[in-house]
Amino acid sequence: MARILLSVSFLLGTAVAQAATTEPPVPSFAFLSTPPIGLPVMPMPAAYKPTEAMFDLGKKLFHDGILSKDRSVTCASCHMAKNGFAHPDALPPGVDGQRALRHAPSLFNRGYGTLQRWDGSSPSLEAFVLEPISDPREMGLRLNDAIDRLRQSKDYQKAFAAAFSEKPNPEALSRSLATFVRGIVSGTAPYDRFLRGEVDAMTPQQRHGQWIFESKGGCWKCHTPPLFTDERFHNTGIGVAEGKPEAGRADITKDVADTGKWKTPTLRSIRLTAPYMHDGSLRTLEDVVKFYGRGGNANPHLDRKLKKLDLTEENQSALVAFLRSL
Repeated sequence: MARILLSVSFLLGTAVAQAATTEPPVPSFAFLSTPPIGLPVMPMPAAYKPTEAMFDLGKKLFHDGILSKDRSVTCASCHMAKNGFAHPDALPPGVDGQRALRHAPSLFNRGYGTLQRWDGSSPSLEAFVLEPISDPREMGLRLNDAIDRLRQSKDYQKAFAAAFSEKPNPEALSRSLATFVRGIVSGTAPYDRFLRGEVDAMTPQQRHGQWIFESKGGCWKCHTPPLFTDERFHNTGIGVAEGKPEAGRADITKDVADTGKWKTPTLRSIRLTAPYMHDGSLRTLEDVVKFYGRGGNANPHLDRKLKKLDLTEENQSALVAFLRSL
């Protein structure tokens, strides 16, 4: 039905899209039960009952330097709202002049995700939100020391008591941060409004780009709607040097077949999250489209889904326009 609507409205050619806002979606506790247009209800861990007090505590912690070694780095330092909860640098800065090993992934819709991080090394969102705290390249503070700091704070004592009826502890810290991150979602885009029948929500160029995305480009095979990720791992050739890829997912699974594979990122609000890829090596969406147009970077483990596309400049521009509609 969506493809029929696409074809008809493209032929009409009369739609004019609403101007895209430059502001990222604002995290909201409401999204945990009432997702924006285009997204399903978010799955929740067993025996997990999020509350607004948990969300508010997680929001406060997300923006507080108390969780880093020298109090100079926060979760928000690497996952910046104005940059789509990613970072404008290829490798975001941490404590002591360090840099993270990989580009900060966007946090949009991570509550829908399974394995976390580019290599899938985090088994859950609850595990993922704690890891940067003790990472020496990021926040550089032992988890026990972070808990001690929180217990010495009267404000946090009250906040944890209100949210969990407990003193600060690792499980409550994890749950509160994860609750806040679950509220960072991206939907109700021009694409979503178009699919529900608002034919003027997307421009003819954007609709042409959608046609390329769904047909010749084959982009949907990995960036599967509505989340625009298959939550799997693929070798596209990013990070390949002299024909040899980085270990990628293989570092975790110890399976040589996973060499050079990295997690498929969401395309939601991708216009905000440059630079792109796990190493931040592609600066613009135009660079991304050109990269896939030439079929990625050759290496022995290149994903078989990647093919040279030979897109015209007009088609490349249309595909970029569609990506911006997400």
